[in-house]
Amino acid sequence: MSLDLPGFADPVADAQATFRSVLDALAHPGRIAAAGTALAAPPSLHPATAAVLLTLADGDTPLWLPPAFAAARDWLAFHCGVPFVATPAAAAFALADDLPAFDQFGSGSDVAPEDSTTLILQVAALGTGAAWRLSGPGLRTPETLAVTGLPDDFAARWASNHALYPRGIDLLLCCGRTLAALPRSVSVQEG
Repeated sequence: MSLDLPGFADPVADAQATFRSVLDALAHPGRIAAAGTALAAPPSLHPATAAVLLTLADGDTPLWLPPAFAAARDWLAFHCGVPFVATPAAAAFALADDLPAFDQFGSGSDVAPEDSTTLILQVAALGTGAAWRLSGPGLRTPETLAVTGLPDDFAARWASNHALYPRGIDLLLCCGRTLAALPRSVSVQEG
């Protein structure tokens, strides 16, 4: 049973380290950071995904989970106290292992862009696979991020999200014990 799995061994230090990794990844799109290095994640969650949720999700951040993550639901409820929502549009955070359509998530508003959904996507690999060229805020020169697990039409789908800026979703990519981030402000091209 997943409730038998502990959360962070040192909740304060581990959450701070994960928070720094997430912030660093968001500030430097394409940079791969470590997360969940000592965490035993429940079935269906990568350690980095579990670490991100332990750090960012709480009783005030509704989470949407597709059925593939049902085995992690009790663990997340116990360790994070997170409320679950039935629709992606109502979520502050959403979890997926196959890239869903962005338009089903909350994109915020021009007055409150921070009310958008942050999508946490589990991918097969970071650092190998299809290359994506990133440019925009946080990048002095374009960066390349290789990812296995994004669809072939990702650049076009991301362009539609990016066009909503300052609205739109932010994307956290998690694989094993690593993560990378694509904030909505970044432009992505095949690369």
